[in-house]
Amino acid sequence: MREPARRRARPARIATELLVALVVLSVGVSNGHAAPPPPPNPSDSDIAEAGGQVEAGVGQVGALINQVASVEQQLQQLDDAVAARREAVNKALVDLQIARDVADTAARRVVQCQGDLVDAGAKVDGAHRDFDKYVAQVYMRPGSTSLVNYLAAPTPEIALDRAQILTIASLNQQQVVNGLRRTQVDQANKTSVAKQAQQAADAAAGEAEAKKADAQNAVAAAQTAFDQEAANRNNLVQQRDSAQQRLDAARATVIGLQGQRDTYLAWDQQRRAEEAAARAAAAAAAARVAVDRDSSDRAAAAAGGHRPHTQLDNSPPSPRYGQQPNRASGNRSELIEIVVDRAMAQLGEIYAWGGGDEDGPTLGIRDGGVADAHGDYSKVGFDCSGLMIYAFAGIGVSLPHYSGYQYSMGSRVDVSDRERGDMLFWGPGGSEHVALYLGDGKMIEAPQSGEVVRVSPVREGGIMPYAIRIIS
Repeated sequence: MREPARRRARPARIATELLVALVVLSVGVSNGHAAPPPPPNPSDSDIAEAGGQVEAGVGQVGALINQVASVEQQLQQLDDAVAARREAVNKALVDLQIARDVADTAARRVVQCQGDLVDAGAKVDGAHRDFDKYVAQVYMRPGSTSLVNYLAAPTPEIALDRAQILTIASLNQQQVVNGLRRTQVDQANKTSVAKQAQQAADAAAGEAEAKKADAQNAVAAAQTAFDQEAANRNNLVQQRDSAQQRLDAARATVIGLQGQRDTYLAWDQQRRAEEAAARAAAAAAAARVAVDRDSSDRAAAAAGGHRPHTQLDNSPPSPRYGQQPNRASGNRSELIEIVVDRAMAQLGEIYAWGGGDEDGPTLGIRDGGVADAHGDYSKVGFDCSGLMIYAFAGIGVSLPHYSGYQYSMGSRVDVSDRERGDMLFWGPGGSEHVALYLGDGKMIEAPQSGEVVRVSPVREGGIMPYAIRIIS
C-alpha cells in the first residue's frame, strides 16, 4: 500500500522537478544510457612492468615458435610411419591371397591328373583282356581265326597267306595294346608331374599359411604401433597447444595492456559523449515537463479518476476521485513528445516494484520475492507499468498499473511497424514487461529491481508481435 505521506505535493513537484531531474542525471545517468560496462584501465606502472617482462620474454617466444614447429614435424613423421606400416599389412594380405590361389590351382590339377590316370589304366586293362581273349581263340579254340584252320589249308601257299593274315591281326592287336601302354606311360608321367604339382601345392599352401600368420602378426604389430604412436601424437599435440598458448600469452602481454588502455580511452570518450547527450536530452525534457502546467493538470486529473491500485483498505478517495481527465489536444507529434518528455525526465530514477503513478515516483510495495529481496517496498521509484502511467498521464490518458492490461489499450500495430511513442511488451499477453519506444531501435524502460530508469536498445527476443499505439 502506498503511503500518502510519501507522495510529494503537486505544486512542490512542479517547482522542484527540474532540479531533481538534473541532480539524478548528474549522479546516476551513467546507468541510463547504452554505453557498455567500462573495460579494464591498466595504470602506467602496470604497462611499464609488463613492457619489461615482454622484453625479457622475447627469447622465450622464439623458443616456443621453434618448439611448435618441431612438434609439427614429429607429427608428420609419425603419420608417415603409420601409413607405411598399414601399406605393409596390405602387401602381406595380397601375398596371402596369391598363395592361396596357387594352392587351389595345384590341387585342382592333381585331382584332374589322378582322374586321367585312372581312365588310362582302365583302357589298358580292357585292351589286355581283349588281346588275351584273341590269343586264346587263335591257339586253343577252333574257329575261323583258329591256328588249326590256318595250318589245315589245302595248299602251303594258302596256309602261308593265312599265317600272314594271322600275324598281321596279332600285330594289330599288339599295336593297340602297345598304344594303350604308351598312353598309360604318358599318363603315368603326367601323374608324376601332378604329384610334383601336388608337392608344390602343398608347399604353396604351407607358404600361404605362413604368410597368413605373418600378415596377422603384421596387423597386430601395426595396430599396437599405431596405438602407441597415436598416444604419442596426442601428447605432442598437447605440448604443441600448450606451447601455442604460452606463445599467444606472451604476444598478448606485449600489446595487451597498451591495447586495454587504448580501448578504455575510446570507451571513456564514448561514455562522456553519451552522458553529455543524455544529460542534455533529459534536462531539456525535464525543463519542458516542469513548465508544462497543462500536462501536470491533466496528470492530476487522471490520478483523480480512480483509486490508487495499492490502496487496499476503505480509506476515503482523493478529492478528485471520479474526475475524468481531459485528453490533450494538438497534433500527434506534439502529443508524442509530451509523453516522451515525461518518461525521459525520469532517467536515473530508481526502480521500485509497484511504484509510480500519474504524479511521479511512489513508494514500492511488497511482492514476497525478488522485489522484497531488493527492498523495493522501502524505495520511491517506478516499475515498468508505473513509468508508462506517468508518461501518458501528461496527455490525459489513464492507464492501469499492470502491463498485461496496458497491452489491451489503444490500437495494435505490427511490432515491425512500431513508431516513436508506441509501447512495446514482453511475455504472454504483455504480462512481463513494458517499455516506451523512442525510435532508432531505442526504448526507455524501468527494467527491474536493483536498476534505474534507462534508455536501452530494443530487445527483440521474446517481444510481443504487436506494439500498442495510444496516440493515433
